[in-house]
Amino acid sequence: MKVLNILVRRYLPLELFEESVRFHEQIIGQKARLRFHYAQYGLELAQVASMLFIAGTPESLAPFVNTHATFMVEGIDDFARHLPGVGAEILNGPKDVPTGRNMRVRHPDGTVIEYVEHRDKHPADRMYAPAP
Repeated sequence: MKVLNILVRRYLPLELFEESVRFHEQIIGQKARLRFHYAQYGLELAQVASMLFIAGTPESLAPFVNTHATFMVEGIDDFARHLPGVGAEILNGPKDVPTGRNMRVRHPDGTVIEYVEHRDKHPADRMYAPAP
């Protein structure tokens, strides 16, 4: 059970999506390594380094804007079993999503976090180097 990376979420109107992703690719020096259309919700998503851009209309973004960050994890089912025992509340999930599986969790301090386990893990999605 491991948090691999923490993504800062940036919610945007659709018309600013491409420009914002391009800008951050240039500033950070990395191309978006994840990019997809989430048809079910009418959203466009892209990950550049540890930033997750989520673009849509005000209506399509409304169910998501109260989620503060994304924790990319190994073993989402282990987290689903562990978190309630340490005072967190699972709001929904785990469920299938286009990238793998996710769930939304409210931490004891009120922070709402999306936990996601990607099917295809990218080696750069680790915030630390494995111990020797």
